[in-house]
Amino acid sequence: MAAIVKTDFNFSGQTDKYVGKVRDVYNIKDEYLVMVVSDRISAFDVVLPEGIPYKGQVLNQIAAKFLDETTDILPNWKIAVPDPMVTVGHKCEPFKVEMVIRGYLSGHAWREYKAGKRTICGVEMPEGMVENQKFPEPIITPTSKAAEGHDEDISKEEIIASGLVGREDYEKLEEYTKAIFKRGTEIAAKMGLILVDTKYEFGKKDGVIYLMDEIHTPDSSRYFYAEGYEDRLAKGEKQKQLSKEFVREWLMANGFQGQEGQKVPEMTPEIVNGITERYIELYENITGEKFYKGDCKGSEDMTEEEILARIEDNVSKCLAGLE
Repeated sequence: MAAIVKTDFNFSGQTDKYVGKVRDVYNIKDEYLVMVVSDRISAFDVVLPEGIPYKGQVLNQIAAKFLDETTDILPNWKIAVPDPMVTVGHKCEPFKVEMVIRGYLSGHAWREYKAGKRTICGVEMPEGMVENQKFPEPIITPTSKAAEGHDEDISKEEIIASGLVGREDYEKLEEYTKAIFKRGTEIAAKMGLILVDTKYEFGKKDGVIYLMDEIHTPDSSRYFYAEGYEDRLAKGEKQKQLSKEFVREWLMANGFQGQEGQKVPEMTPEIVNGITERYIELYENITGEKFYKGDCKGSEDMTEEEILARIEDNVSKCLAGLE
């Protein structure tokens, strides 16, 4: 199975290109963005050495589905999905914060709680909670978006005082964040899943706030299986989950947390294939749809060169239609 870890396209009207941890974003005339979701995988803000086949397609198609299912809450940047690995959309001016919302005490929040902290991003967490317990109400724990390295926890008041986001806009972002999370929670529940926590990115275009990037994917969200959740919680057992946390746990178990001097453990073909299978499992569970590899029969046998040619052709046709 081929994995796409690098792209180098030159589309008509292209002005520049941004390479993120997972996405390659092509700026078209400062009006549109072509977001190619690669098969790169990151954890602890480090891009791991091996790509994960079909991971980009899984993320792109889940995000597209949830963008479509939240358009009644606010507009979003998506215009078209011309290729399984690509979304084309409006170029917006991004807010310099990520809106993280947590319904349960898990992941980073649990690690902080376990270390004795009872406040995260200026938000008080109740005493006496256990790992993976539901909060009385979802809490918003934003992070400042770092150009490089780790995003940093930051409070609402710090965001406003520093001028990262104005008070009026920030309070609107909070309102949208809660509404989208509620929608995602309802959809997940219908599929027998619990949306534990997630993050959203927003931007502005022509004075209007848009939802950007990906939403409710396993890279940006954590899901538990609802069946057995209460029993596992009562017994203090790990929850059965669908998210990228299993990758972080594998790395931690092998002595890697992204710290200086630590080495990424060997990603054998068995490890890589196992991660692919988990991403496909998430896709099928959260969407209720069968996952089809690629965009046509035989796509699972395409070489890296053939996949890149397919993407270039599909995107070029899409952009021609926008002119």
